[in-house]
Amino acid sequence: MARSTVNDMGDAELLEELARRKQELFELRFKLATGALENTSKLANEKRMVARILTELRAREIAAAEQVDAK
Repeated sequence: MARSTVNDMGDAELLEELARRKQELFELRFKLATGALENTSKLANEKRMVARILTELRAREIAAAEQVDAK
């Protein structure tokens, strides 16, 4: 999922995607600990996606706060 896709998603969709990605990250960490993870790049990709989603949510939060302060 690209950054532009994250920007196009609604807040509810982002929260759902964040929960799904965090669950996937948990499962990947578990597999890494047990030695069952063959492709460790998946772990880094999931971390990046979680960070992208959190960044977008925070940017929206800041924009909303600025609009309230401007009124």
